[in-house]
Amino acid sequence: MENRYLSGEYAATNPTYHVEDSAWKAQQILAMLKKHALHPKTVCEIGCGAGEILKLLQEQLPAQTRLDGFEISPQAFELARLRQNEQLHFHCEDFLAKDVAPFELLLCVDVFEHVEDYMGFLRKLRGKSAYTIFHIPLDMSAQGVWRIKTILANRLHVGHLHYFSKDTALLTLKDTGYKVVDWFYTASGIDRAKSFGARAAALPRRLAALINQDFAARVLGGYSMLVLAKADS
Repeated sequence: MENRYLSGEYAATNPTYHVEDSAWKAQQILAMLKKHALHPKTVCEIGCGAGEILKLLQEQLPAQTRLDGFEISPQAFELARLRQNEQLHFHCEDFLAKDVAPFELLLCVDVFEHVEDYMGFLRKLRGKSAYTIFHIPLDMSAQGVWRIKTILANRLHVGHLHYFSKDTALLTLKDTGYKVVDWFYTASGIDRAKSFGARAAALPRRLAALINQDFAARVLGGYSMLVLAKADS
């Protein structure tokens, strides 16, 4: 499966590398950092795509913050390098194959659901930073299973190989040696609804969330989660 990111197959179906979603994702990350009064001096994103999330974070972080993005796709790297500057650098290489000093913050945004051996990947990632922020799509919901079309589309077009609920995502992190510091739902299916069908589905999700957000995510779907974690010593 990794070959689709090296060969250009992924770029052919996702030519922007989801730049249009980057501002929303950066907003979620900044909210978590603010909540826990975290001020990392070094930030790394693994699987950074076009690099837009790091570029937007740089605009909100202190000027001296060092940011590095790692991406194995040469097509994504060509987009990312256009955003490079004195404190923001991009690398077209496998982060886990490189010997680097630990970062204060590592970002893993919508990444490990694409990795065949995702648990091995998470174990190798552990210890590479003081804190890690994960953004994890929650494809597994009652509606998602019933209407399987969305799960299949995510597999075909955006390369999701594994499908999580809130509980399985949190247990995955625990089982691979992470201590979850905090987490919250992100309403991807509401905030980022673009098509008519997505906007129609957003209304019942929004109403259900007013009653119980956990119920809305489990039954209607359309949610992801942002997790702040550290290695469990």
